[in-house]
Amino acid sequence: QTSLAHVIAASSRRSGRVRFVTLSATNASTADVREAIRQAQNDLRLAQRRTILFIDEIHRFNKSQQDTFLPHVESGVITLMGATTENPSFQVNAALLSRCRVVVLRKLSPEHLRHILVRALPQLGASVLHVAPPHPPPCRTSTRRRPVAVMVEEKALDTISLLVDGDARAALNGLQMAVQAVLASSAAVSSSQGDAAGGPLPTVTEAHVKEGLQRSHLLYDRAGEEHYNCVSASSRPPLSLRPPTRSALLHPPCTPPPLLPSSQPLGLADPLALPQAVAAYQSCHFIGMPECEVILAQCATYLARAPKSVEVYAAYNRAKTSVRCHRGPLPSVPLHLRNAPTGLMRNLGYGRGYKYNPAFDAPVEQEYLPEELRGTDFFKPS
Repeated sequence: QTSLAHVIAASSRRSGRVRFVTLSATNASTADVREAIRQAQNDLRLAQRRTILFIDEIHRFNKSQQDTFLPHVESGVITLMGATTENPSFQVNAALLSRCRVVVLRKLSPEHLRHILVRALPQLGASVLHVAPPHPPPCRTSTRRRPVAVMVEEKALDTISLLVDGDARAALNGLQMAVQAVLASSAAVSSSQGDAAGGPLPTVTEAHVKEGLQRSHLLYDRAGEEHYNCVSASSRPPLSLRPPTRSALLHPPCTPPPLLPSSQPLGLADPLALPQAVAAYQSCHFIGMPECEVILAQCATYLARAPKSVEVYAAYNRAKTSVRCHRGPLPSVPLHLRNAPTGLMRNLGYGRGYKYNPAFDAPVEQEYLPEELRGTDFFKPS
């Protein structure tokens, strides 16, 4: 979002007919906004020059601060651009939102991320190992190039592109951390062993990248839209036990983990085992020792005699492994399973086409898994 704002700002400066002003809601006050609007009014009146006011992290402004923009947007004094990582339906005033056009930016694909990483290598003093020079970038840049001091494996670039879940900043940070770590390690070895002129350059490998990134970047916001997407999906369980729908019941993060260890070895072989264990725990809590010893013995005997099945346990582990080992941007909650409390979300297709199971006599044919996982059955070993 900020990169697009910089592109628009550069274009505005070249034309000379538009003034571009940038403020960040993280540190700007209402007085700063009013001063920017006052200057915009003067420019429009004296020089016939319009002003584009870019507010980064606009969701950090409260409702009264956002109201400051409304009359000036309506009168055309400013053209407001706001960037936010939150759902504007929840974070931006409805009156202001109705006068704006919402542009949704999707995750970058691994191919786009790799192209960005390759273009960043010269600025880090790095080069790709054993590949032909990349195609020239589509636009000219004035960035300075450093002498090549480290090589980066192609597989390392591919790994970064797949682990950051479409986030270019995380990809660039991960690449920079890996390059700096390898250079520091190489410098330490050289100083201890003496200079080795003419030796091979240090190389960033896939292992260096994985060590720096640790894990994939999962999109989850505790109080934002993604939290409610998961809540909405988990509150609409399928009634059918066909393989595609039963697998959707287990796909994280829409399903909570088992609550008690007794669910692991028994599972669905004896559905009464879990209530038995919970009742035993509550009875021991109320009665106390030593009277509850018989209750513990009864529960242990019941669990020992009960039939065993790890079907649910194994299927849930496969579902978690699917999320943990997924390559590329993680699949999002299907649109038809998302709640749509606002008009903007309805216009974006949230909740469209959802079939409410109790309204049908028979189980409905409906997809519960993301597009990338359709046909997956976690109950069958791969």
